[in-house]
Amino acid sequence: MSRMKKGSVLSKFCQYLLNFFKKLINFLMMRRLLTRVINRVLLSDPFSPAMIIEAEIHNQGRRKMVVGLGNPGMEGTRHSVGMTVLGALAARLGVADRWRGDKYVSGEVILSEVQQTNVVLLRPRLLMNVNGVSVAKAAAKYGVKAEDILLVHDELDKPLGKIAIKHGGSARGHNGVRSCVDCLQTDVMPRLRIGIGRPTGKTSVDRHVLGRFTTEEQKLLDSVLVQSVDLLLSQLSQQDSQQDSLLPSSPAGGRQAAQKRNERARSGSPAEDSAAAQS
Repeated sequence: MSRMKKGSVLSKFCQYLLNFFKKLINFLMMRRLLTRVINRVLLSDPFSPAMIIEAEIHNQGRRKMVVGLGNPGMEGTRHSVGMTVLGALAARLGVADRWRGDKYVSGEVILSEVQQTNVVLLRPRLLMNVNGVSVAKAAAKYGVKAEDILLVHDELDKPLGKIAIKHGGSARGHNGVRSCVDCLQTDVMPRLRIGIGRPTGKTSVDRHVLGRFTTEEQKLLDSVLVQSVDLLLSQLSQQDSQQDSLLPSSPAGGRQAAQKRNERARSGSPAEDSAAAQS
């Protein structure tokens, strides 16, 4: 009788766990679906032809864009470290005082130049989960191809002090990147991943990523910012081949771009060597 009771309790517990995980999966699926719906609604605003190309970038040449993913008003948190890196890049370029709001793209932009390459710096003013709306609108307005959009964001699976370039592919659980992939309908965008490490003890992931860097972490972050800006400038200075520029802006195109860049990495590309040294 005792064994039967134990078996019954175990069976109920297993059923409870099964129901819990079913509800969790349904919740996550509904959350992703809701985010996609919000992305589509925000992207559906009528586009003004007069805003297609800014006067400052009328000159010919390939355009690139660097995006610092994050949450508006929370630039000092771990989850918004991409914005912090973008601010450091603007300071290095001597244009930190040129941020201006752009209502159409729901963000702040700076138009600059790196070795005769027109560069758009973008800080979305939307929540992280819908950052892609701002990125897609800016790409359309300023005439930037998806493969020329460099996303800068936090990375839980790397400790603070480690950075790495990822050439396209899945979002790997990052909501900001997932929004960009959804809104641009491609995964070809290269990403600069800034390690923030996982929480220790009983600290939840949400509390960790939305928290600010400690005093000790801030000391290490200063070095990370310098290395990150160096790597970004190296990426922006690279002149991709015409064949790369013709790669399709699709998930398949993202994999092709990654494969070609990996081949260049194995052949000893300086920028890739720099990224590998930080990974």
